[in-house]
Amino acid sequence: MALKATPIDLTDAERTELVRISRKRTGAHGLAFRARIVLKAAEGMTNLRIAESLETTRVTVAKWRDRFASQRLDGLLDEARPGRPREVGDEQVEEVIERTLHSRPRGATHWSRRLLAQELGVSPMTVNRIWRAFGLQPHRSETFSLSNDPLFIEKVRDVVGLYMSPPKNAVVLCVDEKSQIQALDRTQPLLPMSPGNPERQTPTYSRHGTTSLFAALDVATGKVIGEIHRRHSAKEFLSFLRTIDKNVPDHLDVHVIMDNLGTHKTKAVTNWFVRRPRFHAHFTPTYSSWLNQVERWFALLEQRQLKRGVHRSVYSVEQAIREFIEICNEEPKPIRWTKSADEILASIARYCSSISGPGH
Repeated sequence: MALKATPIDLTDAERTELVRISRKRTGAHGLAFRARIVLKAAEGMTNLRIAESLETTRVTVAKWRDRFASQRLDGLLDEARPGRPREVGDEQVEEVIERTLHSRPRGATHWSRRLLAQELGVSPMTVNRIWRAFGLQPHRSETFSLSNDPLFIEKVRDVVGLYMSPPKNAVVLCVDEKSQIQALDRTQPLLPMSPGNPERQTPTYSRHGTTSLFAALDVATGKVIGEIHRRHSAKEFLSFLRTIDKNVPDHLDVHVIMDNLGTHKTKAVTNWFVRRPRFHAHFTPTYSSWLNQVERWFALLEQRQLKRGVHRSVYSVEQAIREFIEICNEEPKPIRWTKSADEILASIARYCSSISGPGH
C-alpha cells in the first residue's frame, strides 16, 4: 500500500523565496529543480504527478519533499560530503557563471579560460571545472532558425503525415533545386593520397561557370528524378514538373513536397497544378528545410561528388551530377523518417521553453 505523501504548507516568505530560486537561470540547477518540486507539492500534487511533470522519479520527488518538510529551505541544500574541503565557494562559482553568461571581455566576443581566470583572480583550471560542471562552452557557437510561419503546426503535420503514412495509389516526391553549382578547377595540380599523407588541394581555384540541379526524391523508394538547367527560374521549374509528370505512371497521384521559394508559387506554376488534378502541392514551413528529405540527398551529392571535384567546364560538373544520380538509382536507399509530428512539436516546445527560461 502506497504511503501518503507528506503535506507541504508554505509561508508567504518561503513561497516567495522558492519562486525566486526556481526562476533563477544561473547558479545550481539542482537547487532550482528542488524548489520546483516543493512548489508543486504545496499545490497538493501527488509525488507521481510531480515526477511525470518534471520528468524525474517518484523516489526523487519524495526525498526532497520530506527533506523540506523536516528542514524547510535548508533541506534543499546539498549535504556536506567526505573528502578534501572545497577551495572554491558558492559565491565564486556563481560569479564565474554570471560573468560567463552575461558579460563579454574587452576586445573579444567571448570568454576564454585564461581571460576569465585573470579577470576573477582564480586559476584557469578552476574556471574549466566550473564550465564543465554546468555545461558551459563559450568557445562554441551554433546556428538555429525558428519558423515564423503562422501555419507551422499544420504544415508539419501535413508533411510528416505523408512521410509516415503515405496515401495509397500515390507517390510522394520531395522536390527542390540546388542552384549555383560551380565548376571549380584548382589553380595547381592535385597531390594524390599516399601512405601517411592525405590528398591535398590548393585553397585557390578558378571558376568556369555555374549550373542548377532540379531533383525529386521518391520517399518510398529513394529513387531520384533529376534535371539540369543553366538558369534557375519558374520556366525551368515548370519544365521539371513536366519531366516528373512523364516519369510517374498515369494511374498514380503525385504529392509534391517543396519549400516556399518564389518560383514554386508563380501564377504559371499554380495554374499548372490546377490543370492536373492528380498533382497535390504541399509546402514546408518557412525556415524549415530540414523537413524536406531531398536536402539530405543534396548533402550526399555535395559530400561525395562535388566538394573535392575538379571541373574545368560546366559540362564536366553536369556530367558528374548525372553520374551520381545514375549510381544512386541503381541501388536506391530510402530515408526512413521516424519522428512523428507530435514528437517534433514537443521537441520544439521544450527548446523554446529552455531558451526563454522558467516562468516566461
